[in-house]
Amino acid sequence: MIGVAVLGSTGSIGESTLDVLARHDDQFRVVALAAGRNVDRLLAQCLRFRPDFASLTDPAAAEQLGQRLAAAGSATRVLSGPDALEEIAALPEAAYVMAAIVGAAGLPSTLAAARAGKRLLLANKESLVMAGPLLLEAVRQGGATLIPIDSEHNAIFQCLPADAVVGEAPRGVRRLLLTASGGPFRDFEGDLRQVTPEQACAHPTWVMGRKISVDSATLMNKGLELIEACLLFGLPPEQVEVVIHPQSIIHSMVEYLDGSVLAQMGSPDMRTPIAQALAWPRRFEAGVQSLDFVKLGRLDFRSPDPQRFPCLRLATEAIRVGGTVPAILNAANEVAVQAFLDRRLNFLDIAAVIESVMNTVDASTATDLAAILGADRLARDSAATAVTRLA
Repeated sequence: MIGVAVLGSTGSIGESTLDVLARHDDQFRVVALAAGRNVDRLLAQCLRFRPDFASLTDPAAAEQLGQRLAAAGSATRVLSGPDALEEIAALPEAAYVMAAIVGAAGLPSTLAAARAGKRLLLANKESLVMAGPLLLEAVRQGGATLIPIDSEHNAIFQCLPADAVVGEAPRGVRRLLLTASGGPFRDFEGDLRQVTPEQACAHPTWVMGRKISVDSATLMNKGLELIEACLLFGLPPEQVEVVIHPQSIIHSMVEYLDGSVLAQMGSPDMRTPIAQALAWPRRFEAGVQSLDFVKLGRLDFRSPDPQRFPCLRLATEAIRVGGTVPAILNAANEVAVQAFLDRRLNFLDIAAVIESVMNTVDASTATDLAAILGADRLARDSAATAVTRLA
């Protein structure tokens, strides 16, 4: 039995991971579950999967969870506090770690899993965006195996040669093509300054959390994925192209020097990349619906509109400059998106806040975690000031 720790278990990726694990409970055992403050959902998961450990970031929520588990006769040990996630990520019993905590909060535990030599199923793209070289070095030094879970990067992973090494340019590759649905506003003809959080979170093809849904609407999600692709696959941004593909059937493509293009296709269901990463190098059932190509009929593609989606340009600039700039971009985006969700900022001002912060906060070399977290804090303070000015 392979032990698995699921960090971010109450989110959409975490729920999908547990669904796949439940289909193969003869091969996997859930060792630990971790979430933020959703007591009710984590309680249900603990009673269903009976992990050794559970963690909630919020101490009061963790205390409540512990009391309710004890009342139910559960032996699950509840952890909380700043070090709990890192402790769970490094548990000897957990050979595999699903890193699905959203945002910068997932970075320390992702690094802990890499240093502990785990099979790291990376769904927390912000960890790679903020600290890509640091994380990849931790993977190398710890002897970890990193498999990307984002559907786009997992698709590329599946299309690369078997001897490809994470962080190094794969042989024979001309370019990578990242597909993007375009989000809910790809054909929007109204005033984007007036759109609501509810509209931005109504993704046309994927079921996702609120923050990542807004990122998809601004195309910042694709910008972060472009940064991630450059780091994961060792290629400059000039060799990574974003293509709008509304059907979300082709999840990404790899073009080789001989003109061949390999594409990974499938229904828009995150259980596919999760199952691929859990089973690799084998395959097993994920509960995903088969494609009906006759019913599908057609696949459409077009270039992203740089005027409608300035966040993609900002992300491209960030990876070109490097250092702490991607961390600055990510922090500013997190603050701006939350302000939009709180109705303190209009949709178009998300990009305005990010650009202001990138032009204000001095970048440095991302030599260690302290430098990255320092840049993150400065960027958040600058973004908060920009939000106040624009609100």
